[in-house]
Amino acid sequence: MTTTTRTARTARMRNPAMVLPDAMQGIRTVYQAAYQGGADPKLLELVHLRASQINGCGACVFAGVQGARKHGETDERLHAVAAWREAPFFTDEERAALALTEAATRIADRSGRAVPDDVWDAAADLFTEEQLSAIILMIGLTNLFNRLNTTVEEPAGATW
Repeated sequence: MTTTTRTARTARMRNPAMVLPDAMQGIRTVYQAAYQGGADPKLLELVHLRASQINGCGACVFAGVQGARKHGETDERLHAVAAWREAPFFTDEERAALALTEAATRIADRSGRAVPDDVWDAAADLFTEEQLSAIILMIGLTNLFNRLNTTVEEPAGATW
């Protein structure tokens, strides 16, 4: 094993999903499935951004903002994602998805159910089973990306 000198702008190693190509193919398949589930792509990008903010993943926050902009998201709303409860810019559907994102991302912060019934019910009332599946997959994938990137210290703006 070799030790290399790094700066704050270089990762400890290549992303594990790139080192093991079969892993990356599996991740891509799940990612594509999430986008085929009927949920609004802008909503999925907001979910990705919020989970990444919670987990402190600079690479994913950076990518989340870029992805949201590609889908037509505004700077005003992107700046408010971290404070979505207080911001007037979000729909009931977005609020339900963001609440679900926070609960599912912060599972260790709760005693009892990781996702409280009121959070689940709000999301289940507003989304079809397919859309809800897409949102949950995006939350799970984002948490996976966040853990990979924060472990190897992937810098914001890095490209794989």
